[in-house]
Amino acid sequence: MSSTASDLDLATLRASSQGPVIGPGEDGWDAAREAWNLTADQRPVAVAAVTNVRDVVAAVDFARENGLRVAAQATGHAATALEDLERTLLVKTLRMGDLEIDPVTRQARVGAGVLWGDLGVAAGEYGLAGLSGSSPDVGVVGYALGGGIGWLSRRHGLASNSITAIELVTAEGKLVRADHDHEPDLFWALRGGGGSFGVVTALEMSLVPLAETYAGGVFWPAEVAAELMPAYRDWARDLPDEMTSAIRLLCLPPIPEVPEPLRATPVVNVTGAFDGDPAEGARLVDELRAVAPPMMDAFATMPAAGLCHINGDPEQPTPGMTHQTMIGELTDGAIEALLETAGPGAESPLLAVSLRHLGGAMARAPEGAGALDSLDGEYAMYGVGVPFTPEMVAPIDAHLDRVVAAVEPWSTGRDYLNLAERPSDASSAFSADVYARLVEIREKVDPDSLFLASHPVR
Repeated sequence: MSSTASDLDLATLRASSQGPVIGPGEDGWDAAREAWNLTADQRPVAVAAVTNVRDVVAAVDFARENGLRVAAQATGHAATALEDLERTLLVKTLRMGDLEIDPVTRQARVGAGVLWGDLGVAAGEYGLAGLSGSSPDVGVVGYALGGGIGWLSRRHGLASNSITAIELVTAEGKLVRADHDHEPDLFWALRGGGGSFGVVTALEMSLVPLAETYAGGVFWPAEVAAELMPAYRDWARDLPDEMTSAIRLLCLPPIPEVPEPLRATPVVNVTGAFDGDPAEGARLVDELRAVAPPMMDAFATMPAAGLCHINGDPEQPTPGMTHQTMIGELTDGAIEALLETAGPGAESPLLAVSLRHLGGAMARAPEGAGALDSLDGEYAMYGVGVPFTPEMVAPIDAHLDRVVAAVEPWSTGRDYLNLAERPSDASSAFSADVYARLVEIREKVDPDSLFLASHPVR
């Protein structure tokens, strides 16, 4: 049995839901279906803005009984990676914002709607930090299920491996707790395998003791990129695990949120954080400062809660187009290819091309790790463009392809799915045996493919 918006009896779902249920054409429809990434035109059969576990169970039961699929979403940063939402009930979890910090065990319990900015502030009150990414308004759950590279990752590893328990509603409409002792296969799959296995309602994760860190960014004119990029590459190879960093080729828009010296000016930027003595962190960054005079320097000792702001990512819904790949080794040839396609003189329509330095703890699989236990390669490369007008879509898309193709000779052939915002399945991120195990678990817990996720395990 399949259903469309026109023949669904949403009154049944509304009667069993505390949160609002909104159908096409009803008041609030466009706001309800909107994703954080405004390029995603989401058109599900209905939106269930769930507030608690009972709402999630009701939504899953309703979808199953009406021949629908279920797509769960907190913010919708990666909404462009979702397939068409025809015959799909969109379950928005942003209202599930329960957050608890246990300073003794250094554990956080986060609801499905908690954002990294909120967790950072709450943990910081106890001198603790989570393994956050580069944006304060990304959801903790979606980020962690996909792996999670952040500014503490070279020392502490992927965020997915800091998860100690996950609660989710299964395709049968049952609330299940998965940890090392309960549902161990499901617990393994969820940590890095994404959202194909159910609707996660809460998770628990370990925090690290960190009140302050030396972090920020340095900016240089783009004209020194040919000198700075190989210098950065050589510098990064000798870094201790305490330093996590990235280098970006940037051309930021002329808007008030961007500092005046950086508006509409091509620059090269190194952003990072040092989880150790600030004086040692400053000494390390001084080695880069000596390569060429910076035009702007924002490195400083700051509260750990500020880490998710140092990249300057937009903190409100924004249209974005992206492409990515993993680079095995950043050779001189790879740097030349990047500069030819994204450096000064390339006439690139992109906002940024970023190289996130991997290695350290991200390259080592911890005991009892999840499906994504580590990341191969030296860098994760990520390009992004913002189509301010419809006419910009085609040239941005074409240039993203061009940049990724330029470094293909140095690619590992794998994807890191949290940076992949084009539709695909999850097989590109895992070895054949890991993916086969993920498929086996998916077939067991969701044999009818009720759940639709970005980069689904098929």
